[in-house]
Amino acid sequence: MAVETVDTLVVGAGQAGIAMSEHLGKAGVSHLVLERSRIAERWRSERWDSLVANGPAWHDRFPGMEFPDLDPDGFPAKDAVADYFEAYARQINAPIRCGVEVRSVERHIGRPGFRVETSQGVIDAQNVVAATGAFQVPVVPDLIANAPGITQMHSTKYRNPGQLAEGAVLVIGAGSSGTQIAEELMLSGRKVYLSVGPHDRPPRAFRGRDFCWWLGVLGKWDMETPGPGTEHVTIAVSGARGGHTIDFRRLAGKGMILLGRTIGFDGTSLSFSDDLATNLDRGDANYMALLDEADAYVARNGIDLPEDPEARRIEPQPDCVANPILNLDLAQAGITTIIWATGFSSDYRWLKLDVFDERGRPKHQRGVSAERGIYFLGLPWQSRRGSSFIWGVWHDAKHIADRISTQRKYNEYRPSNQRAG
Repeated sequence: MAVETVDTLVVGAGQAGIAMSEHLGKAGVSHLVLERSRIAERWRSERWDSLVANGPAWHDRFPGMEFPDLDPDGFPAKDAVADYFEAYARQINAPIRCGVEVRSVERHIGRPGFRVETSQGVIDAQNVVAATGAFQVPVVPDLIANAPGITQMHSTKYRNPGQLAEGAVLVIGAGSSGTQIAEELMLSGRKVYLSVGPHDRPPRAFRGRDFCWWLGVLGKWDMETPGPGTEHVTIAVSGARGGHTIDFRRLAGKGMILLGRTIGFDGTSLSFSDDLATNLDRGDANYMALLDEADAYVARNGIDLPEDPEARRIEPQPDCVANPILNLDLAQAGITTIIWATGFSSDYRWLKLDVFDERGRPKHQRGVSAERGIYFLGLPWQSRRGSSFIWGVWHDAKHIADRISTQRKYNEYRPSNQRAG
């Protein structure tokens, strides 16, 4: 079978792969994007029905296209986001080939480039961009191995309240996904328990401006490294029902039962850390610090924005926080479903190269690997705080395309006495 050749192979046709294709195309770099499923597949098949983007349409998009038929301050639904990426790929004529799985990438011996085995044959590529991002494999801790009568699922398998068996629901993980799912279930009439760990809790909006705007003008999207101890802190924010600030105490006041971090299971009961109040207090501190910075920015620059005293109101301490539950018998609580909103891990087993650290994470500098010709795109904090967001990955892709284009020019150079006459 003939071996297909391409200058740069991009693996994955989500937001990262499409952004990469746009910049490679503008740089005149021959490339091919392989996608094992459909364009933006995870937005279609691994999200719950009511999900909307966590950022407004004016912010969470590529520079070259707005969301059609949507208020710029609105939050696009998941299918609208997937449709947006498909339309963008058509707009830039991205050379995307769907239904092709990349099985292995190995460096050639004695010559440049890589041998790429796919489900449809072998490709010879000078460069490979792993644009599969960091949210690849759902993580479900091996904590509750056997709990008869309990259905367990990762948040990627949750679709809507009607999908679940009758009974109470425990959601473990209070980032954006876990909190939004828990709130949807509560509003549907379910009894909901929510296990809350350390988190950041930004306001949805403050003084008439969305928090995405505030992070921009305050320079926080461009932070190049996370603060000490904050590398894996989740962010609780929501665009659901027009967007609102997540307030755990308010959710508890409406009937949700908050718990600390889930730490153990004895066969019938779950145990929880006595850290709930601490986690909420730290989330509040993060929230208030952003409000303080925003107020200082307004005063320093003389901007005419309305006062927002209501934003600083802290709800009363609910009983589940004042008297936390440290042990919960699942049967007595009537819990029939556990939803793990515990994030994702990476899976780069197809990259047969020494480009990972001892924990299996890519070793890179702004997406550029130490292995010449291997690049990563879509990683959290790849170059800045905004790297894993739609607009952020677009800028990271430009940096990588520039590096690939520059390297090509060096590789193509020939001294004048070796050029054809």
